[in-house]
Amino acid sequence: MKNLLRIILEGAYGNFKKIFFASNRVTDMKIREEILGGKVKPTDKVASDACIGCSGCANVCPTGAVTMEKLVTPVNLMEGWSKTHVPVMNSEKCVFCYYCHDFCPVYALFGEKATIHPTDVGEVEVNLSELMDKPLRISEDKLSFIAQYLSDKTILKSQGEDKLEKLHKMTES
Repeated sequence: MKNLLRIILEGAYGNFKKIFFASNRVTDMKIREEILGGKVKPTDKVASDACIGCSGCANVCPTGAVTMEKLVTPVNLMEGWSKTHVPVMNSEKCVFCYYCHDFCPVYALFGEKATIHPTDVGEVEVNLSELMDKPLRISEDKLSFIAQYLSDKTILKSQGEDKLEKLHKMTES
């Protein structure tokens, strides 16, 4: 009984120190005040300016955490292709599978930083018109796998009609 009383008193004293004297805190008071005051802003999950609007991320998301939002004014990326939608991520539905990131054509096809990321997309600076004129750095097998999730295959058209025809045959069969 004596030991039980000692444990209770030590616990109460330890909690008292933590609450009133900020003892053993992991975060400082400034950060706590920002969090509790709602001043902490979530990080960006999508780099809309660098996105090509293909819907690949939304099509591959297993939980529906990524949806496409219509742009007020379409953005012309190259001849024959205008971006009309950009992705929006619902962090509450996200299971951090990283499919959206891995299937983003900016990353998967061109080897640039992806325009969507479940935790923080960071700074993505890509010249889309230059990027879309570059040859693809990807094998035919991987290209056909990724292409099945793209709602608009225009980006592949710029890489040559023969490659696109092969791709369509592979994805339709």
